[in-house]
Amino acid sequence: MKDAKLYEPINTLKYVDENIWIVDGLIIQMQAYGTNIPFPTRMTVIRLTNDDLFIHSPTHLTNELKAEIDTLGRVRHLVSPNKIHYAYIEQWGEVYPDAIKWASPRVRERAKNIVFDRDLSEEPDSAWAEEIDQVIVHGSRFMDEVVFLHKPSHTLIFADLIENFEADKIGKKYELLARLGGCLDPDGKTPFDLRLTFWGRKAQTREAIRQIIAWEPNRVILAHGRWYPENGTEELKRAFRWLGKF
Repeated sequence: MKDAKLYEPINTLKYVDENIWIVDGLIIQMQAYGTNIPFPTRMTVIRLTNDDLFIHSPTHLTNELKAEIDTLGRVRHLVSPNKIHYAYIEQWGEVYPDAIKWASPRVRERAKNIVFDRDLSEEPDSAWAEEIDQVIVHGSRFMDEVVFLHKPSHTLIFADLIENFEADKIGKKYELLARLGGCLDPDGKTPFDLRLTFWGRKAQTREAIRQIIAWEPNRVILAHGRWYPENGTEELKRAFRWLGKF
């Protein structure tokens, strides 16, 4: 943990494109490969045309960050993209009680302390369908992930299906583990332990990824590690080559 480095500055808005920002957050410890690995965290903020804010995988909310967020619009959608990305939704829900807490597939079973308001479905909700597209990537025995596309900026948003850890951020102790797991920058992809959960079910996963690639995103935002500010479509094809031909 002491060797891990944050994506400074943290807990502050960073402009990506018109009406879309990221916020780099704290490092969390995740169990993987028999140990705890430091995971840098990142959320994405999208402002819809009605000034409602779509918060993807919320990170820790500080007073300073709240002040920045409130200048953008009204926090309306708090989104869990998969069953392990929900940690701060309850905190945000307490601060913004009128916000809708959106549940990803299977997260209700895991996050029993959170009262989610609605469930994400195969199709984008009417509240954001004009500006944000989505697809649920099925096939894993462990979890499904909802992947989103901000259509105006051609920006794709992932949580855990692609991880791309930079060696100098996670430290020497974990560099080898990240390399063995197949998620070390610049060759980040779905981590090996998660890939195993798709065994025998890759066909349905390939169908979803084919749809995502067809969106031809300019950039790909990742929750963990270095994201891809350009060449998004080519980075996707590289990251999912473990699925075979598309």
